[in-house]
Amino acid sequence: MESAADPVATAWTAYLAAARQLDAVRRSAATAAGEQHRGVQAAREELAEVRTRLTAQQVRLRELGVPAMSLQPSPPEVAAATRTMSSGPAAVLTALRTARGWVTDGEAVLDSPGMFRLDRWPVRLRNLVVYGPLALLVPVLQVVLHLVAGPGPVTVAALLGGVPMPAAAFLAGWVGLGRLVRPGPDGRLDRTPRFGALVCLVPAVLTTAGLLLVMLAG
Repeated sequence: MESAADPVATAWTAYLAAARQLDAVRRSAATAAGEQHRGVQAAREELAEVRTRLTAQQVRLRELGVPAMSLQPSPPEVAAATRTMSSGPAAVLTALRTARGWVTDGEAVLDSPGMFRLDRWPVRLRNLVVYGPLALLVPVLQVVLHLVAGPGPVTVAALLGGVPMPAAAFLAGWVGLGRLVRPGPDGRLDRTPRFGALVCLVPAVLTTAGLLLVMLAG
């Protein structure tokens, strides 16, 4: 007849089993904590990169005429994005990597060869490219006529004929902008009328004044 089990041995066996279980749990928890820490660190690095690149893109888009309001996500969009990241650091990291991909696509579009299109230029520079050549056309012609014909009736006629030309250049530039440049996201096209009028008027005034001085001096 076997003797009853030794209570000490039984307790020792139970202790060893519990210790092994506890060690396994501790190791699993340490592994999970390490993975979570690495996930949080990676998410922070990803967030810093995406935020920096988004800021640069925002500046470029504002320079291209995109309204500030259009560059901010709406509350429903923010709520939907938040729901996709509610599962912890891994979900946040995945969402940030997706956002980085979108940022890369946006940069590729902004850096594409199509950037030579006027509707993607800064507003004043774009409008100067349209108004400027039109504003210089008549003054250059007046100077050429003066050099060829000298001071006399031809130059006087050219000066008198050039009086309404700044208004004509401004009107042609106004129409040209409508044909060459697409309206912004708000459906409007900024033709900078005061700037355009100044660009069209200054060359004509300077040329007229210069030719008059030359004729009077002669």
